[in-house]
Amino acid sequence: MTSDVAVPAPETAAASGHGDAHTTAGFGALTLGSIGVVYGDIGTSPLYAFREAVTAASGAEGVASPAAVLGVLSLILWALIVVVTLKYVVILLRADNNGEGGTLALMALAQRAVGTGGATIVLLGIISGALFYGDAVITPALSVLSAIEGMKDVTLTFEPYVVPLTVVILVCLFAVQSRGTARVAAFFGPIMCVWFAVLAMVAIHPIIQHPQVLYALNPLYAVSFMLHHGVIGFVTLGAVFLAVTGAEALYADLGHFGKRPIQTAWLFIVLPSLALNYLGQGALVLGNPGAIESPFFQLFPQGWVRGGMVVLATAATVIASQAVITGAYSLTRQAIQLGLLPRFEIRHTSEAHSGQIFIPRINQLLLIAVVLLVLLFRSSSALASAYGISVTGTMVVTAMMGFVVIWKVWRWSPVAAAALIAPFLFLDLTFLAANLLKVFEGGWVPLALGAIMIILMYTWRRGSRLLFEKSRKLEFPLADLVAMLEKRPPQRVPGTAVFLTSDPLSAPTALMHSLKHYKVLHEKNVILTIETAQTPRINPTERVRLEQISPTFSKVTLKFGFMESPNVPKALAIARKLGWQFDIMSTSFFLSRRALKPAAHSGMPRWQDRLFISLSRSANDATDYFQIPSGRVVEVGTQVAI
Repeated sequence: MTSDVAVPAPETAAASGHGDAHTTAGFGALTLGSIGVVYGDIGTSPLYAFREAVTAASGAEGVASPAAVLGVLSLILWALIVVVTLKYVVILLRADNNGEGGTLALMALAQRAVGTGGATIVLLGIISGALFYGDAVITPALSVLSAIEGMKDVTLTFEPYVVPLTVVILVCLFAVQSRGTARVAAFFGPIMCVWFAVLAMVAIHPIIQHPQVLYALNPLYAVSFMLHHGVIGFVTLGAVFLAVTGAEALYADLGHFGKRPIQTAWLFIVLPSLALNYLGQGALVLGNPGAIESPFFQLFPQGWVRGGMVVLATAATVIASQAVITGAYSLTRQAIQLGLLPRFEIRHTSEAHSGQIFIPRINQLLLIAVVLLVLLFRSSSALASAYGISVTGTMVVTAMMGFVVIWKVWRWSPVAAAALIAPFLFLDLTFLAANLLKVFEGGWVPLALGAIMIILMYTWRRGSRLLFEKSRKLEFPLADLVAMLEKRPPQRVPGTAVFLTSDPLSAPTALMHSLKHYKVLHEKNVILTIETAQTPRINPTERVRLEQISPTFSKVTLKFGFMESPNVPKALAIARKLGWQFDIMSTSFFLSRRALKPAAHSGMPRWQDRLFISLSRSANDATDYFQIPSGRVVEVGTQVAI
């Protein structure tokens, strides 16, 4: 069942910007916070990225030659410089949607710039959003598993306990989500600062012992490796990409920390630490090719130091996992507000920060998927094959939408915009092609997860549109009904009736049913529409729009940004200040609850009809979602064929 406010009316007008207004903490605190939340994913890549890339480069020989080590190192270092530093830190962080980043925020920005005919951009947004869910499932499984595997380097007796312990840690991680991330996040920054400091310091000694590793800073080594290794070079590129996974988080968390703190943390702390650690691992393998089995943990002396590093690595990977889990919640809320997913229950875990939310259903689904992945693959090397596709796919889509924003929003000429983005898009497509070689080794997992999410999002959006159009044909024009009721009014009862609808031009179904069955009309009647803007937040002065359409009827439009949780009573308090006289205790909210059934010809295949109906039944109640006092709500049932 669904209510007739299931589809937020699309809003194309730009709302006034807030930039980073909602980010009020000090610059230092924000920089520290960004190190903890934004860079957790990319910061834990040294655990497995170099090992996987050199193993791929060694091919059938199985021995890491100096040329392969230097070539792989050069590829990793220049991928960090070109993909992360230039594309994300320098260019895309400027493409913010009123201070918010991420693929759906970029989609809304690009769609607003294009105006009508933005269907392709919506499709790109759906694809990138769907692939992010694949990333949110694989990151916790891969990163925690790779950290716990470090126990095997301490003592082999731990080997049978790696998978069970990983599952226990992941279950605990998802179990504490409902308590909110605020308390845990206070520790994230300092722990990750220690992590990056250790990454840098442990690398210095091996680099001094084998200074020839610094040749890898020359990009010609990367080019030479690709030219002389053919297919193996291409396969290696897929593994090299593991070093830059997590770059999307930089952009997605823009709204939480702001541009400057994220840029500062990357340029002065994260990038130098990562570069040093990769060089240190390379130096270690140049001196001892056998160390490629576990180059990261073998940088540390055997015994309690290595054991302590396993503990620190586990903490860092839990933090990395937390970042993508939080990102999945934010993405889901954006998708709901933009009409790509049904309403799910959203709980706020902080009174101070509106961005800190918990979505129980997403949490449960992520936990099930993550645990299944760990049990299915059982090792970080096996999971690494599954990792790159979802992230490279998202990066390709981000580059495409970035082109639209640079062209339409920044008002560059299409040639200049293409010249800026084309090299990055070419690189992203190359990485994607290299990762697609791993489809049968595990790459099918993110593709399958992404395909499921694309089908769900497309079905919900398409079904909602069809339902909206069908309802509009069946419904009576509001202006005609009001004119009739003012001319021949039925029996009046005291109080105010608020009728929620997604179509302010048609008479709400609840109003028609109320007149049909009760044959009465309230003294004051309000047609209430809730719109979602394509900006993250709305200025309170633009929240409410009032329009008197007759002595007893008025229209109220409430507008919310796609990063905000709609709160109808709070918004109506603003309406009261604007002159709308009403008493909440003598106000009744009328909602129509639709029971959907498949129609013979709906415009969608029968299986998609059934999927849309089941999605609408799983949607959270409109009363809860819009935070309307349940004691003031009257629901009127109606059956609609879709």
